[in-house]
Parts: sequence; structure tokens; C-alpha cells
Amino acid sequence: MGYKGISFAGFIFGLALNVCTFHFTNGDVSYSFPEEMSQGTVIGNIANDLGMDVSRLSARKARIDTEGDTRQYCDINPSKGDLIVAERIDREALCGKKASCLLKLDLVLENPLELHRVSLHIQDINDNSPLFKKYVIKMEIQESTDKGARFSLDEAHDADIGENAVKGYNLPKNDHFLLNVDTKSGGRKSCELVLEKELDRENQQEINLILTALDGGSPQRSGTVVIHVIVLDANDNPPVFSQAVYKVSLPENSPLNTVVVTVSATDADEGVNGEVMYELDHVSENSNAFSLDPKTGEVKVNGPIDYEEESSYEIRISAKDGLGLASYSTLMIDIADVNDNAPVIYIKSMTNPIQENIKPGTEIGIINVQDRDSRNNRQVHCSIQENYHFKIVPSIKNYYSLVTASPLDRELVSDYNITITATDEGSPPLSSSKSVQLSVADVNDNPPVFEEQSYNAYVTENNKPGSTLCSVSALDPDWRQNGTVIYSLLPGEVNGAPVSSYLSVNGDTGLIHAVRSLDYEQFRSFKVHVMARDNGSPPLSSNVTVSVFITDVNDNCPQILYPAPEGHSFMTELVPKAAHGGSLVSKVIAVDADSGQNAWLSYHIVKSTDPGLFTIGLHSGEIRTQRDISESDNMKQNLIVTVKDNGQPSLSATCSMYLLISDNLAEVPELKDMSYDETNSKLTSYLIIALVSVSTFFLTFIIVILGVRFCRRRKPRLLFDGAVAIPSAYLPPNYAEVDGTGTLRRTYNYDAYLTTGSRTSDFKFVRSYNDNTLPADQTLRKCPSDFAEAFGDSDSSSEVGHYLYYTHANTKPQQM
Repeated sequence: MGYKGISFAGFIFGLALNVCTFHFTNGDVSYSFPEEMSQGTVIGNIANDLGMDVSRLSARKARIDTEGDTRQYCDINPSKGDLIVAERIDREALCGKKASCLLKLDLVLENPLELHRVSLHIQDINDNSPLFKKYVIKMEIQESTDKGARFSLDEAHDADIGENAVKGYNLPKNDHFLLNVDTKSGGRKSCELVLEKELDRENQQEINLILTALDGGSPQRSGTVVIHVIVLDANDNPPVFSQAVYKVSLPENSPLNTVVVTVSATDADEGVNGEVMYELDHVSENSNAFSLDPKTGEVKVNGPIDYEEESSYEIRISAKDGLGLASYSTLMIDIADVNDNAPVIYIKSMTNPIQENIKPGTEIGIINVQDRDSRNNRQVHCSIQENYHFKIVPSIKNYYSLVTASPLDRELVSDYNITITATDEGSPPLSSSKSVQLSVADVNDNPPVFEEQSYNAYVTENNKPGSTLCSVSALDPDWRQNGTVIYSLLPGEVNGAPVSSYLSVNGDTGLIHAVRSLDYEQFRSFKVHVMARDNGSPPLSSNVTVSVFITDVNDNCPQILYPAPEGHSFMTELVPKAAHGGSLVSKVIAVDADSGQNAWLSYHIVKSTDPGLFTIGLHSGEIRTQRDISESDNMKQNLIVTVKDNGQPSLSATCSMYLLISDNLAEVPELKDMSYDETNSKLTSYLIIALVSVSTFFLTFIIVILGVRFCRRRKPRLLFDGAVAIPSAYLPPNYAEVDGTGTLRRTYNYDAYLTTGSRTSDFKFVRSYNDNTLPADQTLRKCPSDFAEAFGDSDSSSEVGHYLYYTHANTKPQQM
């Protein structure tokens, strides 16, 4: 393809220059193009030349690396795959007088790492004119010089090479001199003045000639110098060097003023004609590296000597006598390499941060190591110091891959400071280090973990809704949202209801609250499951069991099962007159829905007709006689019993019990005498009502008895179960027998029989006997009604219309 923008003074390309592309079997590519191409000029399409997909260049981070030079002469256009000129390329600055100027580049591709060598052959263009060292060449020639004498002239130097270098010299026609041009080895041109006609100092003392040097470029360039000839008396011996070529070796980094070599030239003439002066005959920039003593001929180091910049020097030295005769010698200096350059580490690519679940052996970075020295001093080894999680793997040429060597865990180590060390094989070896800071990105690989395997919460019953029961806590070592813990209750049931209707948990703090008041009597404990879930993706979770234990509070009054407290139908027991002291008369049966000491019951007689006649067991509730029954004791005995629990504060219930001291119903006084009259204001009305009720009851009773006898049943029917036996409705469910607590210790069942010899035929008494258990199928009320008012009203007693007489279990009533 053509190139634009390559121009210099007086020179315009009329023809387009073509880039030559050479392909090699190993996949590398080579281009040849002229120097001084403008920035942005396309050298060639490297993607097509290497057979690569242009669309993948950007994804694979295609770039051009220049070996051993920090200047970026070329670059790549990733969208087109073109190799373009990035900055000015001067062949003379890069290669000097070398016949071939080769610039080596590397095309680097990543994912996977791929390296292609690109060789750029820089072609010389005629951009430098021939140049003489001096503007004037002064020559002093004896007039006695013979015709045909030859006088060497300073060569012109052209920085270009090949056809663009100096190709000839031109001297205008004059009366005395001709120009002789010779071709030296390597194509170098030298010239001499040939004396064609003898000089006559008296006729012409000075001669000025213009010498023109021409190169072979197109268009041609030239340089001129003035030759000033002074005609002198005869000086026929030029200086002669001891060696035509001086060869020495000099280590790089030699100190200033180090003597490299001492040149020597002698002149057979005497006096001024034999005094030799030395001079460096070189116009290149490298001449500044050395100095020459004009009198002694010592060549010394005058500047820095760096093998990596220049590996050899070729210097021309002239020796002139006092009258201008000169001879020349060549000094060749080879620079010996010294291991003075430490390896340089370049991070070409680095993945940061890296995922903690990355697999061992994964490439996370590409490292390039360069050493400017040569041979063994250039051989480099790369390693990582004291970090077994990563390792360096040699890749292509001087490239290394940084890979993971073992699994990573951000919760253990979140950051790594990797020190990469490169050491060459010089003597002594040199090394350099570079630190890389790597961060490990978090992955949600840890579920929340509760601080305890299980939790216990204790709450007093009747708690306030919203009260705090306990707190659960779980930790997640992950980072940010992966470590954020959210708490929730798992679905479940408590006593047939959803668990959420009893408890709630704060999703942020883990505090567990009661949604409503809890009742110890309903259930004493239950378990819930709390889940701790993190906020990762996907989320991880763990569960823990929370056991809730409800503590009892004394919130239930004792409930009296016997005697029945309902209405004003009071129970009456029949006590034999011959009862001795300590005889069991009856028993108060009570229970408490609370537990523990809150259900420990005690029984107390708070009021009685005869305080010294009966006593009640403190914890059994058994009513016994304190002494023998006497004839003087009142037949009608009224007891008011209080049952207390042991809670704080104590709760109680009260019941009343009637006792009749009599051996049989024949001794029972008339109904009007059995009434517990304390006032007689309404006695007449009550007696009328009682007589009507008794008559009605008696007729019904006779009909029932006749029916029973007609059916010849041996055992009479229970006529008034509600007033005689302890019905199952009084008994609560699930009350355990606890010794000494006041709950049921003994069960009393009663069978009803018709009495014989009854004068009124409307009374009945029962026989009691003991069973092992008491049936229970109903729930107790919390507090029974108070009977104090009922026992204080004698009129209410008379309205009953009949009395029930109970005998102890040891007394068998007479059957009808």
C-alpha cells in the first residue's frame, strides 16, 4: 500500500513505496518499509497476515511490545488489525551504519496467551547529506613537491547507507591539482589531491579549491569543503603510525579518564616538520565517549560507556606534522558486557479482585521480565516469595503466568501482598522485586451459624403481648450482603394454632416477642424453629430450636368439687349419735388448676355451730369428730369451710356443709323443726310452699316405687342423683394425685335408697364407699361462688323443700 507524509527539504517521493511482507513457517511475520514514515501510516494488516480473526483482537487485548526499548514505534489498530506507525522511526538513530536495520516487536494476545514475533526491516532513505568534519581543510605543500604527489583528504561522512551513502567527490578544474577517488573495502570512497603541475611559491603562495562530496541517493545530496593550500618550503616525510589498526577491549561502565590505548606515530623530518600532533578524525556522536591527547596520543574514556547502547566503536585517528603532512590509523574498541542491569518486571495483565471460589491453576496475571544485559547476564529466573497460594509458571519467551496454587478463602485471608522477584544469572547476580496487591472477592459460601445449638426461653404466664422472651443470634463470616443475617419463624403449629399467632421474631435483631398472653394451664411448654438466612445469591440458611417454657402464676382459685356449690341446694350429711372422736364424717374435695405450690391446698373451718365438735384435715379435707357425740349436742350442725392455695398472694374458695346427728330418719324432726330458722318473718309462707312441694314429691315418689316393685327389681332406682352422688360433671380432667397437695386423694361414690319407716317419705340417705379413682371429664371453673350469703339466710334454707341425709361409708341404710 502507499505511504503519505514522507518528505524532507528538496525531496519529494513521486512513487508510492510498497511494504514487503514476509511470512515464516512458525507463524511470525516480517515487514520491510522505509524510515521517516508519518505517524499513523499503515504498515500492513497483521491480522490477515497471521490468519487471525479481527473481531477477537480487542477481546484478547492485542498489543505491541518492543523488546529492550521503552519507545513505542508501532501500534496496532484492534478494530481493523492494521499495524501502524506510532512515532518517527529514524534508521540512523536506531542502527547507525549497520547494513541491515532490524526492529523486533512482539504481538501479544491474551486468553489464551499467544505471542508472535514481528520483524520490521527499516529501509534507508536519502535524508542525510554528505558532511565533512571541517569547513576548511588546510594543507601546506612544499613547493619542491614533485609532480604526481598525492595528498590524502578528509573523507566526507554520510549517515545514510548503501546507495544513499557517499558515492563520489568532485573537484572543479584548476591549474595544479587533480582529484583521485578510490573505493575502499565496504564501498567506502576516499579521495586524494594529485599534484599535476609543480607549485611556485613565488608565483602563488595560496590556492583555494572547493571539494564536493556526492551521495548516490535520488535526488542526490551533496556536501562541500574548502581546501586551502599554503605553499611551503619542502616537507617530504609524513608521520607514520606504529599500527595501521589498533584493537582493544574495554569493559562497560569504565570510569572517566581511563586510558583505553596510546597511539604512536613518528616523522622522519626534523624540527617543526617532525613534530606530530594527534587528532580524532570522526564526526559521529560516539566521538564524545573518548578523548585523545594531541601530544601523547593517549585515548581516554570521556563519557559513559554502556554496552547496551553501543557494543563497539571504530575511530579514525590522524597524525600530522608541523607542516600539515598527515597519516591515518583506525582504533577499534570492543565493549565487554558487565552485569550492570537488574531485571525489570512489567505487569502486563492482572485480574483483581479474584473470586474466592476460583480453581487452583487458574491464570490471573501475565508478567514480562526484561534484562538489557547479554548472554548469561540476560538469563532470568522469576519466583514468588513466601506465598503458597500462588505460583509463577514460565510461559512464552520471557513471559510468565501468575496462577493460583491452592484454594482461596476470603474469610481467612481477604487480601494478598504478592512479591515477585526476578534474578539474572550474572556474577554477581542482580535481582529486582515488584509487589502486587490482590483482593479476594467474596462468594456466599458460608451459611449463618447460631451461637448456640438450641435456645431456652422462660416466660411467666399472663405476660403482656409484645414482651420479649429471648434473643437468638447467628453469625455469617461472609461480606456485605452475603453476611447480612435475616431471622424468621418456620411455619408450625402450637396447640393446633399457627406458631405465628403466639410468637414473632425481629428479622434484624433476632429478638423473639410474644404475640399474645400465654396460659400455663393451657400448655406448659412448646418448641418453635427459627431460621437465619443470609442475603446472598443464592441465599444460605440454618435453623435452631427455641424451647419456650411457661412459668405458672397463681391465677386460679381453688375449685370445690364436693359439696356442690351450685344454687342453694345444700348437701347434708347424717352423723350417727354413737360416733366416737376421730370418726370420719365427710370430706371436702377441691382442686386447683395451678401447679406446684400454687396448687397446694389447705382446708380450714371458719365457722361452725359447735366449734369444738368437728375438725377438718389441713391437707386432706376430711371432716372428723374431735370428741364423742353426746346427747346434748345440737342435732343440726352447720360448717363453713375455706379452701386456700399456697400461692402468693393466696386464693381461696368457701363452701358450706350441713350435718344431722341422728341414727335413723325416724328421729329426724318434722320439716318445720329441721329448718334452720333464724328469723320467723316469712315462716308461714315458706311452710305452705314446702307442704305443696313435699306433697307433689311424695305422690311422684309413690308412683315410681310402685313401678319399681312391679318390675321386681331388687335394687331401687336412684331417684335424685344430682343431690345424692358426686356427679362426673364436678370432676376436672387430667388432675394427678399429688400426696399432701390437697387434690383428690380419695373418691367417694354414693348410692341412694328409699328409707323405711319414714314419716314423710320424702327423704333419702346414701351409703358411701371408696373407689380407687374419681372419673373426670369436665373442666373446672376458676372460682366457685361464695356460699357465705346463702348460709346466712335461713329463709333460703326453708325453701329447699327437702333435705338430703348422708351416712358414712360404714353405715348401711335399710332397703325398702
